[in-house]
Amino acid sequence: MVKWDMTSLHKLGSSGLEVFPLVLGGNVFGWTADEPTSFAVLDAYTAAGGNFVDTADSYSAFAAGNKGGESETIIGKWVKDRGNRSDVVIATKVSQHPDFPGLSAANIKAAADASLRRLGTDYIDLYYPHFDKPEVPVEEIIGALDELVRAGKVRHIAASNITAERLQESLDFSDREGLARYVALQPHYNLVSRDTYEGPLQELAARTGLAAVPYFALAAGFLTGKYRPGTTVDGPRAGGAAKHLGTERGRQVLTALDEIAKAHDTAVPTVALAWLASRPTVVAPIASARTVEQLPALLAVADLTLTETELDRLTSASA
Repeated sequence: MVKWDMTSLHKLGSSGLEVFPLVLGGNVFGWTADEPTSFAVLDAYTAAGGNFVDTADSYSAFAAGNKGGESETIIGKWVKDRGNRSDVVIATKVSQHPDFPGLSAANIKAAADASLRRLGTDYIDLYYPHFDKPEVPVEEIIGALDELVRAGKVRHIAASNITAERLQESLDFSDREGLARYVALQPHYNLVSRDTYEGPLQELAARTGLAAVPYFALAAGFLTGKYRPGTTVDGPRAGGAAKHLGTERGRQVLTALDEIAKAHDTAVPTVALAWLASRPTVVAPIASARTVEQLPALLAVADLTLTETELDRLTSASA
């Protein structure tokens, strides 16, 4: 597997962190990838120059037999075994763990301590409220996150699944009070799901210098190209991905991806990620691999530049 030059690292907003242009999603660790496979994926990703791993305290409570925290535990074991903590940017999230639900100040701080124990580290590089809770004042959320930063338990904070209005309130409060300020935003954003991010959220991110780190970058697998009319794909995400086949947008996007991938002699998911990486404010999309064999097509985004014509073709197809 090719190792990319470290000059390809991108600055993550105002954080000072420099990250690889593809974030490795940890949601599959302890779910569709067991511990040995997860270690192999993490090894291959970092061997290629990757340094940014995204997880959440709730991964993967949604899987039968799991309680939440499985992904963090695997990442923690891997970091300890490899002795590479200072080389890896670890992002995790709070609000959805069954034992630590919500965003009260007390819960944020307790959940952070639990994440630190599972990760086997004394600091989290990037800490997100996973889903905003509008019933909790932004003052309480930012106040608790600021305490974690001042205690050295968290280096930087970021927002996820939040409205433009609540995000603006949070940034205004941080600026007014001189508290920790969000440096990044993790929106649901990809070629077939553009409406949530494009508009007020994207404009706010651009105006305030937030780095976008989109999740579901491959639309639960649809943008890998393996979902086609008349084919059946087995897997825990098959239903969510296959639904896009029933839309005109989904079919147009697949056609455009196929044509551009062929022109570059590259894989369909590489092109889908390259379009996303080209979008305003996007620093690095998140994609997960449940096997080492799935990684090369994801990592190749660091080395693919699409022409303006190709980008326009994809943008029009996904309109």
